[in-house]
Amino acid sequence: MLLGLVGVAMFSLTLPFTRMAVADLPPVFVALGRALVAALLAGAWLAWKRAPVPPRSALASLAVVAVGCVIGFPWLTSVALRSLPASHGAVLVGILPLATAVFSALRGNEQPSAGFWGMALLGAALTVGFALRQSGGSLHPADLLMLGAVVLGAAGYAEGGRLARTLGGVQVICWALVLSAPLLAPVVLWLTWPHHAALAAAGPAAWAGFAYVAAFSMLIGFFFWYRGMALGGIARVGQVQLVQPFMTLAGAALILGEPLETSNFVFALAVIAVVAAGRKMQVRR
Repeated sequence: MLLGLVGVAMFSLTLPFTRMAVADLPPVFVALGRALVAALLAGAWLAWKRAPVPPRSALASLAVVAVGCVIGFPWLTSVALRSLPASHGAVLVGILPLATAVFSALRGNEQPSAGFWGMALLGAALTVGFALRQSGGSLHPADLLMLGAVVLGAAGYAEGGRLARTLGGVQVICWALVLSAPLLAPVVLWLTWPHHAALAAAGPAAWAGFAYVAAFSMLIGFFFWYRGMALGGIARVGQVQLVQPFMTLAGAALILGEPLETSNFVFALAVIAVVAAGRKMQVRR
């Protein structure tokens, strides 16, 4: 649980720093360019450790991690945060633990109890209720992009957590990044070249945000996250991520100066209470 919490603490600043980056940089560059930078760091780590090449049986799972965590989640959130405050997107991401548990159950990895599902559904209901309240009773297109990012991210989390039990959490994210790099490099070049002037004109704050999401959000945070899920179970440790909205609200206030609204804290504290209750529910592995 503590390993998972360290990973979540790093992930919690992803949305504020992403919003900082997309203020000057093209969203596609922020989303996919950060994966290329992280792939270079991951490749250096694998070479330093002389890590063995993963078996063929692991390639399909690594592909799911790449599509969900390396490409899908970063891309959709980068586009959504062009029009959404980081604090709003943060609460939407609170539904990730439920989605992760669903994918884990569908893969046959774990069998959560009815009480666990009840707490997970309650946390999801609080998250969706917050989005509807903030959006005036209906979901905006950016909300739908964030929810799509949650689905893809949850699939990558669940598959990566399962694979980490045999391959190791660090190697899971490193190999997912390295294997996706040959596909990402030409796409990034093709999509961002027309915006080369915007890259040259971007300020230090945008590049600082890009550097954080490349090093911590795409790589280092997963070292702790996947190791925690491998040890404690995907569904149970995944519930730790329900505290991420609260951490992100604080980060958005400190980094971006977004106002701390009482309603945001109420919803964040409510999902924290759900985490505390969900930890006590049985999850059979």
